Amino acid sequence: MKTKHILTSLLFILTVNFTSQAQWKKQKALKDTKIWRYDIECEGIAKQGAKLVKVWSYSKNPKHAIASAMRNAVHGMIFKGYAGGGQGCTPMQPLIKDIETEEKFKTFFDDFFDEGGDYLKYVSTATDGSIAPGDRLKVSRREYKIGVVVNVMTDQLRKRLEKENIIRSLSSGF
Repeated sequence: MKTKHILTSLLFILTVNFTSQAQWKKQKALKDTKIWRYDIECEGIAKQGAKLVKVWSYSKNPKHAIASAMRNAVHGMIFKGYAGGGQGCTPMQPLIKDIETEEKFKTFFDDFFDEGGDYLKYVSTATDGSIAPGDRLKVSRREYKIGVVVNVMTDQLRKRLEKENIIRSLSSGF
């Protein structure tokens, strides 16, 4: 009888430990990419109202970089933009040019970019999720740079930011 109670207690402790460890890893991945360290470049022509971009995310764990690629792509379209390039790409200015806007609307952007947040409505992967061998680079002993191609619906994203009164609409004039 005592053995049964000990085994049950041990099983309970192990289950709690695995659950808390999984939650810790998820939080670490979010923290690892929350500093917005990424590069963004045009990958080619996308359908009207969208941009096809490659996002290079940095992380100690390649899985974290891949998971954060969509978040970084949307953040990049809002705050960074990108230079032009090949494949018919023209430069894109960021949707928000004032660097203080992110801090001014901090609660909105924290919720928007939270895990499972609304940013997911404006981005999709352009490939089947696999990473090309040349897009997985080890930049140091403990850090990876992973390139992921995604499609960002910039027109819809702009409308959302206008609706939230974060940016002015294009029709509002000067």
